[in-house]
Amino acid sequence: MKENSLVWLVLAIFSFSLAVGSQTSRGTWKLLKRSIGISAMHMALLPNDRIIAYDRSNFGPSNITLPQGKCVKDVLSSDCYAHAVEFDPISRNVRPLTILTDTWCSSGALSPEGILIQSGGFGPGGRVVRHFKPCLECDWEEHQNGLISPRWYASNQVLPNGKIIVVGGIFEFTYEFIPKTSSSDKKLYQLPFLEETRFSPHIPNNLYPFLHLSPDGNLFIFANDRAILLDYINNKVVRTYPVIPGGISRNYPSTGSSVLLPVKLSPSTNSSTTKPNAEVLICGGTLPDSFQKSLAEIFLPASRSCGRLMITAKNPTWKMEEMPMERVMSDMIMLPTGDVLIINGASKGTAGWNGGRTPVLHPALYSPDAKINRFQILTGSSIPRLYHSTAHLLSDGRVLVGGSNPNSNYNFSTLYPTELSLEAFYPPYFDPTKPRPFITAIMPGMLLKYSQKFSIWFATKGKLGNIYVTMVAPSFTTHSVSMNQRLLVLAIKGVRKNANGRRNFVVEGEAPGCAALAPPGYYQLFVVHEGVPSKAKWVQIK
Repeated sequence: MKENSLVWLVLAIFSFSLAVGSQTSRGTWKLLKRSIGISAMHMALLPNDRIIAYDRSNFGPSNITLPQGKCVKDVLSSDCYAHAVEFDPISRNVRPLTILTDTWCSSGALSPEGILIQSGGFGPGGRVVRHFKPCLECDWEEHQNGLISPRWYASNQVLPNGKIIVVGGIFEFTYEFIPKTSSSDKKLYQLPFLEETRFSPHIPNNLYPFLHLSPDGNLFIFANDRAILLDYINNKVVRTYPVIPGGISRNYPSTGSSVLLPVKLSPSTNSSTTKPNAEVLICGGTLPDSFQKSLAEIFLPASRSCGRLMITAKNPTWKMEEMPMERVMSDMIMLPTGDVLIINGASKGTAGWNGGRTPVLHPALYSPDAKINRFQILTGSSIPRLYHSTAHLLSDGRVLVGGSNPNSNYNFSTLYPTELSLEAFYPPYFDPTKPRPFITAIMPGMLLKYSQKFSIWFATKGKLGNIYVTMVAPSFTTHSVSMNQRLLVLAIKGVRKNANGRRNFVVEGEAPGCAALAPPGYYQLFVVHEGVPSKAKWVQIK
């Protein structure tokens, strides 16, 4: 009898170990903060590893108040509630911030100096440009006439010269540049492509266009179901790409998502003359009339389809694939390994107030270089993340997930309540059975010049295996668009042992060769060993 009990105990422990191992290999979730006081409609990571999250200022009372004396006053009322916060993912502390104008459905990017530049919004906030510096007591600075045109649902991208291009917005078929330090920055540039790609005059289906900087320095712009390559300096379309097959709309409010797949550099492609290939991935979305149908409470199925387009090819064509499940309003996050995490969203409906149904709780992992079975379904969350949800890669490799408010105010008693929490998703590379490399030093330092040779010292357990180095540009995330997101696989010349210890190694790397490959600014630098990334070190390239 005792022997049988012992056998069952061993089997139970073995089964539990298998279950835990299986869950770890598919990722795990952890609730970081039940409430940060606001719903994280917009999210950005600063080089001091603080997250800036904010909502809209005309939502009414949030669940966090401003410090005494910081209330926002106008002629008729005074608002003492915060609509933006700074969050520390390590300590989980929250600091309320002051926004004076409405940031609803705005855009942003990190400047080359590491300052968060945030542009546009709703109503009087439409022409405002806001700055946030990464320091202990800093708060938002607002410039009321920073934009020529009001930008609501526009997209941003950092350019090789360090400027930020702001493209589109509702009923705005133009682009412009910030900050406005030269005469050319003070001009408005027409972009008829944005008017041509509307589904209808009233339902554009091309808001928050997908922007990706091509290695030749031109700008890839995708809106609704087609794309162009824009020479923004000469205001000239230099390429028109084929329509993506399937009859699916991909941009807001049909809201698919997009990434530029890893840009792989080598000694022969890391220069201003010889450039690497660049490939765009676009997934999800829904039928063009899904928004109108949702107004009548008819929630159409979202799309499973993904398209890959080599934008640098001589004759580019879309290569279509299917995700394991339908998705609309999902976020696509480049992991430091080069894989793509597809997270959040719904399988029915559309973006818009109460427009989505059937939350998709399980993320999917997409491995771009896999020959078969590129998609893997990962461990699901228990919290629905629908309209106005966000996700962001942290420097320690976790993915911060927040937001979701499909209601026109803060509502905690409806079908899909306003969500004030932040979670962390731990991708499969956090499996404790896999040793993690650790960067100990970067020589000669954290400030890099283009094409500069530099050394990364790192430690790892076990035998030395496959090594590569990635640089990730931190994104500005809102409405399923991760603006300025970019991952570079750096050219390396080899790995050698460090004389200071048998488990210490040095990888010899080379910084990107020009600003078209990596616009100036801050990047998260990772060493990836046998598919497991280190924690990032911040580097700045000038």
